[in-house]
Amino acid sequence: MTDADDFDEFDAGAADLADRLSLKRVEGIRTDLTDITEVEYRALRLERVVLVGIGSRALGEAEVQRSFAELQLLAETAGSHVLDAVMQTRSVPDPATYLGSGKVVELHDLVHAVGADTVICDGELTPAQLRNLEDAVGVKVIDRTALILDIFAQHAKSREGKAQIELAQLTYLRQRLRGWGGNLSRQVGGRASGGVGIGGRGPGETKIETDRRRIGARITQLRAQLKQMAATRTVKRAERVRREVPAVAIVGYTNAGKSSLLNALTSASVLVDDSLFATLDPTTRRAETPGGRVYTLTDTVGFIRRLPTELVASFASTLEEARDADLLLHVVDASDPDPAGQIAAVREVLAGIAAATVPEQLVINKTDLVDEAVRAGLRSRFPGALLVSVATGEGLPELVAAIEARLPELAIRLEVLLPYDRGDLLDRIHRQGRVESAEHGADGTRVTALVGEALAQALAPYRVGSRSD
Repeated sequence: MTDADDFDEFDAGAADLADRLSLKRVEGIRTDLTDITEVEYRALRLERVVLVGIGSRALGEAEVQRSFAELQLLAETAGSHVLDAVMQTRSVPDPATYLGSGKVVELHDLVHAVGADTVICDGELTPAQLRNLEDAVGVKVIDRTALILDIFAQHAKSREGKAQIELAQLTYLRQRLRGWGGNLSRQVGGRASGGVGIGGRGPGETKIETDRRRIGARITQLRAQLKQMAATRTVKRAERVRREVPAVAIVGYTNAGKSSLLNALTSASVLVDDSLFATLDPTTRRAETPGGRVYTLTDTVGFIRRLPTELVASFASTLEEARDADLLLHVVDASDPDPAGQIAAVREVLAGIAAATVPEQLVINKTDLVDEAVRAGLRSRFPGALLVSVATGEGLPELVAAIEARLPELAIRLEVLLPYDRGDLLDRIHRQGRVESAEHGADGTRVTALVGEALAQALAPYRVGSRSD
């Protein structure tokens, strides 16, 4: 080994040691308040939080910044005022305290210097890490999973959605009773939602004080309720299949514009909000192609990087809408700095629910927020994707045409003579099939159309000639 090699090895080791010995500030991560009325409101209502993360050289500075920016959005969506964000460079989290022991002392000093109520870690903490870090820092500590569960608890509106969230929270909390019992008895943080704060909404503040046996019984009860609700959903879906109504599901990263797209394509009135996880309960609406083909369009819950496994399991029945669809509209935010990361995160969840093989149409939304250079880059990186803007209407006609072209083909062409008292069958042909010609005569209406197998069987007594495509 040469002297130069020795020097390089020493220099790299020294740099790594310097990184480990420093708790770095993450620039630009702070909730900026400018209006004095907003300041007064937030001082009264919102938790004051410090974000903490672990970074490594392998991730790169850009990826670390993206992760912290997303964590900041999650924290603000949950109802908090982000005061600061710090990151330690190390290959793996400390098994006892997440951060190294020396860095925990620095974090303690920072938290009390800025007056924070809560520390939010950009990762999933073990029960021991949660308890030890909280004892060392002296304020409430939650992790990324608890933060996302809290946001879901705030946004769930339907009976099924609330049951799904409670199941996910109890599954998460069951293994963390000791740590969470301590933190809630000592520090709840802020006054949001009656003084409970992030991570404590939903069933948290009451269930933590119960034992594992009672939580287990509640989990069993919730699973039974969700199973019954899923059976009802399955019956409705089977009826759509029987009537041969194609199903299209809108999937994508949270806040990519899925609900806005549903509203634009169906004139629905689903809540649209510029925040994470504004939609939790799936919404299905009737839609129609320019050629008269009827189909259903379903808005689903948004995905995110490192979506908690508890949520995926609890929302299994809801996510079946995507698994059983004939076509997925995968919506991506064109203005996001990492659209490929969004796409990968969504496809990972789809693979986990056995929906990876469903035909997919990539839809890049919010193109009105980017310039032509970014658009050109998106077209190059994602050939076949459709660039649209729900806000301006750009690209929506092309999207509707693409949906019509990719719906399941109607395989049977037939000619029928329908008596005038069978207007119900004529209506079904218009709704479920594709009419090629219709002629009214003395004996009834002669119709040539493309239909599916179930409708063809219903029309069999009135056929005057047929041939398969």
